Amino acid sequence: MPIAINGSGTITGISVGGIPDGTVDTDVLAANAVTYAKIGTTEQGQLCKAWVNFNGTGTPAARASYNVSSITDHGTGDYTINFTTALVDANYAVTVATTATGAGGPVITINASAAVPTASAVRLLMGDTSAVKDVAYNNVAIFR
Repeated sequence: MPIAINGSGTITGISVGGIPDGTVDTDVLAANAVTYAKIGTTEQGQLCKAWVNFNGTGTPAARASYNVSSITDHGTGDYTINFTTALVDANYAVTVATTATGAGGPVITINASAAVPTASAVRLLMGDTSAVKDVAYNNVAIFR
């Protein structure tokens, strides 16, 4: 069959490997998008419930976040991460990555001993082997 272009710009006579028109279009993509409601409860439980990347020097400031309403500064290296929407309970895992410079050694993060995690917040101490200190780059992720 010859390829033809008519006056309105319609092209005929071209085959695309036997895939019918409309197989993948924006409507199909939208209808089949993976959403939280479409995945199972096991998979929902494996998603990150909250995360934040923040500057801990001076007044703590989030660079980017999900489900974090604010960061409370209790003093040098002592922060509370407050959740926008509370988790179902306080039985979650906290993962933290920080970056600091100096001679004190690698940065370590511990849960503040006086503050038990709650469904709405977690308190953390940041520092290195020499002292608790403010850290410029903090990344916290919460899994439940």
